[in-house]
Amino acid sequence: MRKKSIAALLGGVALSIIALAGVDKAMASAESKPDPAANEKPFDIDAVNNFSGAYLAALTADTDGDYKNAIDLYKVALEFEQNDLRLQERLMVNLFLNGQFDDGVALAKTLRKDQAVERLTAIALGLDAIRKHEYSKARKLLVYDGPNDLDRMLNGLLTAWADFGAGRKKDALAEIDKLNGPDWFKIFKNYHAGVMAQLAGDNDAARSFLKSAITDKEGGAAAQDIYVRSVIALATLEMNAGNKQPALDAISAGEELTGRYAPFQTIRDMIDKGQSLKPEVASVEEGAAAVMFSVGGALNQSVAGNADMRNSAQEIVSFYLQGALALDPNSADTMIILGNVADGANKAARAIEYYQKVDASSPMHRISELQLGLDLSQLGKNDEAEQHLKALIAEDPSDFRSYLALGSVYADKENYTAMAATYDDAVKAIGVSPTRSQWNIFYQRGIAYERLKKWADAEPNFKKALELFPDQPQVLNYLGYSWIDMNINLDEGMAMIKKAVDLRPDDGYIIDSLGWAYYRTGKYDDAVKELQRAVQLKESDATINDHYGDALWRAGRKLEATFQWNRALIAKPDAALEAKLKDKLKNGLPDLNGKTPAEADAAKVQTPAADPAAGKKS
Repeated sequence: MRKKSIAALLGGVALSIIALAGVDKAMASAESKPDPAANEKPFDIDAVNNFSGAYLAALTADTDGDYKNAIDLYKVALEFEQNDLRLQERLMVNLFLNGQFDDGVALAKTLRKDQAVERLTAIALGLDAIRKHEYSKARKLLVYDGPNDLDRMLNGLLTAWADFGAGRKKDALAEIDKLNGPDWFKIFKNYHAGVMAQLAGDNDAARSFLKSAITDKEGGAAAQDIYVRSVIALATLEMNAGNKQPALDAISAGEELTGRYAPFQTIRDMIDKGQSLKPEVASVEEGAAAVMFSVGGALNQSVAGNADMRNSAQEIVSFYLQGALALDPNSADTMIILGNVADGANKAARAIEYYQKVDASSPMHRISELQLGLDLSQLGKNDEAEQHLKALIAEDPSDFRSYLALGSVYADKENYTAMAATYDDAVKAIGVSPTRSQWNIFYQRGIAYERLKKWADAEPNFKKALELFPDQPQVLNYLGYSWIDMNINLDEGMAMIKKAVDLRPDDGYIIDSLGWAYYRTGKYDDAVKELQRAVQLKESDATINDHYGDALWRAGRKLEATFQWNRALIAKPDAALEAKLKDKLKNGLPDLNGKTPAEADAAKVQTPAADPAAGKKS
């Protein structure tokens, strides 16, 4: 029997909120994409003086994730159609997503019997009851007997915390114990049972549950945020019980899964200094908040690599996290994940607002500062981002994510000299014994030197990255393609790219590399096959469409080639590619006189081409 993953359950859960309003969002231009550098723009609500105008404007704002304007516009529309359930439902959703939990709860009470939103309203009203210490009421609201494992676990854990709040502590732990489900239930059950037992004063039981959580590496890999919380909870328990070495051991055990992790380092420093640690769950409200956080964080992680799923899951993930924040308003890791969700929606300004709320004393503060620096760059504030990230490097030169963040800012500016210098500094800080987790430093350093046309400096870094992480698909793809583009090491390069495709069979950019490698070596039919698949995966990418057009032309399918080049133009390429596309549409491709494209290019210059970046995206 095939096991269900957390992501596999997302469809039913996410749709319960996305489709809850029955609103036809297609009217609001589903293809529209918000400007990543823009904050929500002021909207003149007073200029909207009829229902259809307010309704369509509300849908557009809703689709764009502009919660504030959506709320205002739905309210205007409701002035014309007070009893329209669709408008009330979407207004409630946007209130929750905008962090206006109390206002959302007020509307949830009105919509309590609306079947389209009953799961949402039950959870919201249940959280509100827990917040008000109305535990019996919360228990009744949170009863769930449906088929979805994730919903059943979430409601079961919330019910357990309601029982705990009502003084039925043994019943609460029994409620958690009787939750049966897939293997990934275990880490959630062990974490919540652990912090619940700790709150009840039973450190021995708490220690047992939390140790089970942090030794569950498979569960921790699937739900990293709750795994990190489990590690911190165990370290906190041991330190506050006077057990310094076991506290340090808990952090070390956590790092076996996460690698070097800034919050763990902060906590290790606090333990070394003999400082007491504040438990993350010190009340029933914080326990219920932890349920919402743990499920929201796991869902967010499960869709991180899939843009389509991430977009469809954004509302449900944000609802869970906003529910957590309503009960635990100072939760640093909740604010960080909300910032990550905003980043995924191209809302950098909103993300920065969350990151700036993380208290400077929190172990999570450095993570929020790194993300803030990256978002400053996304908003076009490159100088500010550069200074911000340089300060973080100066503060802790051993945190290698700071170098990666600053390097990415330079890469966005195409300042490859500064990018290379940044990674040179990182390599110096690493010293003579790099670890597997530091492969990306060498990979990015290789990219910087390759873009500077210094292949002799670039190649050793790619090889070092592969030495540290032998099957890393991005590095296999980049190095393999570079060799083929230079018409050297052809067999080894092709083998590397094929292995990268095997490891990432749904990565359109890596498949593009394989197709382009076939093209460069004159295997045009194979190139057409792979590039067609790449276009299907990344249909709006100008470079991939351009590559597909070139392959079609060389394969004798010239009419289809011109169609793909036109598609590439529609995808708004950069100025250099746009000029090349227009020339191809006018003149086609030149005759190669029996040579492969790689051979023809090699004949033009005696030195290897050093800009094989196109087709090597990762």
